[in-house]
Amino acid sequence: PTHNLCCSALAASSMNLQWFLLFCWWLQRVKGNMIQQQLGTFSEIFHFIPGQIWNSDCKTEHLTDFSMNANTLEAWSFLIQDSYKEIMSWYCSVHECCEAGDCRLMNNITGLSYDLQIKLHGQHLAKAVVVKAVKGFLANKNPEKALALSFHGWSGTGKNFVARMIADNLYRDGLRSECVHFYIAPFHFPHASLVDVYKTQLQQFILSAVQQCQQSLFIFDEAEKLHDGLIDAIKPYVDHHDHVNGVDFRKSMFLFLSNIGGSSINRVVLENWQAGRDREEITMEDLEHRIRREVSTSKGGFAQSGLVAENLIDFFIPFLPLEYKHVKLCVRDALHSRGIKYNIDILDEVAKGMLYIPKEEYLFSAQGCKSVSQRVNFFLP
Repeated sequence: PTHNLCCSALAASSMNLQWFLLFCWWLQRVKGNMIQQQLGTFSEIFHFIPGQIWNSDCKTEHLTDFSMNANTLEAWSFLIQDSYKEIMSWYCSVHECCEAGDCRLMNNITGLSYDLQIKLHGQHLAKAVVVKAVKGFLANKNPEKALALSFHGWSGTGKNFVARMIADNLYRDGLRSECVHFYIAPFHFPHASLVDVYKTQLQQFILSAVQQCQQSLFIFDEAEKLHDGLIDAIKPYVDHHDHVNGVDFRKSMFLFLSNIGGSSINRVVLENWQAGRDREEITMEDLEHRIRREVSTSKGGFAQSGLVAENLIDFFIPFLPLEYKHVKLCVRDALHSRGIKYNIDILDEVAKGMLYIPKEEYLFSAQGCKSVSQRVNFFLP
């Protein structure tokens, strides 16, 4: 209401209106960079205008003879509408602006790629596939279906870590975002006798979540422990449907984290090491079909779900077992994050305290990097 009063007051004063029309014409003629150089930020301009062009008090006595300026107002409205895109483009260049139209989203693929390269150790396949899959999905303005990624490997290899990186770089509030929803199978769905109740609740929750945030992220940890039939409740949301119950789910993302496939992955990595080849030579072709086969023959609600049987999982992403050198890098990161100076000796001390398979080789960490942060505490002065 106050804004409308001010605009009416502006229209009532022909001299002030002429100044404003001149300003609008100037906005059309002068590009954003030049405007920014001459007048500073957008907010400075609109703090400057009231004092120079109209009376900022907006007193009611100025609201007279409004009809006399109707034709002039029509021209003024046209100019403002015509300049809107240029004004907003310029505003976004000097102020925080939500390019995706939703300020809860960041979709920072550069940040995601950087975090994976710097913070994730020993997972060359996960680094490459996650970035390409997420980047390609977000770049598609009209995807055919929701993105479904399945992470597989031993505990501590980085599955949760990567899921958190995705959340942190795609959403302004990370895992705390109202667009991100995290489920731990045995915690959120503990009782097999209540599967039907869980299915109804899960369907209703996901439907409501996507209504509130179209680019929602759903993470299911320990997916191998989901009860039979439970995950099929969300199959329509992941399938190739334009709408389900009037809601478009095609911009949603689903992550499934599982230990299934860990044995097949470890076997390939061990054989590769025994043959004297570098682990970076292992490809998706070496592993993905093995993971699919192990998943399809496993028991549990996820493995036996329609998501797997009907090929609705877009990528089965392997997380390789971590070697001794990778554990040392995790120790280094843990110390660095606390601002603690370290030397090579303490990295070796902490890393040697972990359990390895085979034990005499110090080859694969049985716990990955899962307990590194806690173990560091025992080696601090």
